[in-house]
Amino acid sequence: MADALIPMPHEDFAPLSRQTLAPRAQRPSLSYWQDAWIRLRRNRQAWASLWILFALLLFTVAGPWLWTLDPSEQTLSRVSEPPSWHKEALVLPPPAPYREELRSGWPEAPATAVDPQTLAAPANFAFIEAPSIQGVRLRWDPVPGASGYLVYRVPERQPADSSALGIPVGEIQGGNHVSFEDTFNLKAGTYWYSVVARNGDESPRFSGLRAELVDGIPLESARQESASAQPGQRVRLQSHPLGTDSLGRDLLARLIRGARVSLFIGLLAPFLAGALGILVGGLAGYHGGRVDQLLMRFTDFVMALPFLLFMILIQVACGMEAGDSGIPVMLLALVALSWTSMARLVRGQVLQLRQADYVQAARLLGARPMTLLLRHLLPNTLGVVLVSLTFAIPQAIFTEAFLSFIGLGVVPPTPSWGSLCNDGIQTFLTSPHEFVFPALLISLTVLAFNLLGDGLRDALDPRLRSHP
Repeated sequence: MADALIPMPHEDFAPLSRQTLAPRAQRPSLSYWQDAWIRLRRNRQAWASLWILFALLLFTVAGPWLWTLDPSEQTLSRVSEPPSWHKEALVLPPPAPYREELRSGWPEAPATAVDPQTLAAPANFAFIEAPSIQGVRLRWDPVPGASGYLVYRVPERQPADSSALGIPVGEIQGGNHVSFEDTFNLKAGTYWYSVVARNGDESPRFSGLRAELVDGIPLESARQESASAQPGQRVRLQSHPLGTDSLGRDLLARLIRGARVSLFIGLLAPFLAGALGILVGGLAGYHGGRVDQLLMRFTDFVMALPFLLFMILIQVACGMEAGDSGIPVMLLALVALSWTSMARLVRGQVLQLRQADYVQAARLLGARPMTLLLRHLLPNTLGVVLVSLTFAIPQAIFTEAFLSFIGLGVVPPTPSWGSLCNDGIQTFLTSPHEFVFPALLISLTVLAFNLLGDGLRDALDPRLRSHP
């Protein structure tokens, strides 16, 4: 007996709609590098560091076209000037020739010994002419029993006693020499001058005088800014947004030129050393055996070399002379000594990958050893190599800055960030901008590369790869 037919509801046989037949939209699959790029962009610190490095690269490449001042041009009237923009200055007339005043009929040295403690303070201590930043000329009356005088200068504050007179700016021999001209590193502001009589030792008594120096520029220097400048006029000076150094050179122009040197060494040396390390590590990891032992023992020998001693030996061997920049020698030393860590890293990666199935399949299909190494093994170490390079670049930049700072790197007058720090540390207490700006660029560059390296390490880690 046939089975009875079971009635089916009408809706079970209804035609499917177009929406039901359409496949559900799925997330498209991402390649390894696409996924790494997405995760790198999600890392805010690494992404911000990438933009900072792009800005530094633009600063280095396009800077000389945007800021056209010559980094070697000296303006001695604007030495160690702080950052300024649209600055104006009074044009000063040329000073008259200075002639030292001698008191006629007065002995140069006393006829009998005199106790310095009994020497009086010089009287009538005054200016010969109005003081300016071009020079301060002083005169006084001779002191009986004095064999000479000392002139002191202190900025801003009036000395309370003989222990607070400031720095000695002049030592005059002879009791009849009663004038002095101070032209040492004068800037606009208030100075207190003091003169002390001496006869072997100094007298505790002194005469003081206050000098108010207005900002100005010598006529000769003003006419370099404006050919029609005249004494008494005010002229607009060349802007120095980051100030000038101890020789009156524009600091921004020197930082741009120094960036080219520092980043050239910091980028080229790691890439050359990385290429050498990849070659040595790849050959050692692929061949193994005696080749591995020979290459790795040589790597250990290079790692044991003291860097500073090796740097000095290379400089001696290359015969560096006065006027040489020192850049080729530094590149040679950095490449010769910094490839070892990359070689050990690549060797470890190749040792893990050479037994992989795709490598064995390529070997069975007749691939040559060099083909296996260049097409199958080394490309798969690229992620680790990139991360290592991002950490090697700031290390090379810092090494160049350190060597230039201690005088073993880039040689003046060629500027680099390290040599600029070396110049700026000598005047840090009086002109901190000369040290702060190059040190800030070094710190910012090293920090940006380190943060980018951390981001790349996370983005290129296959264990953190996003899944659809």
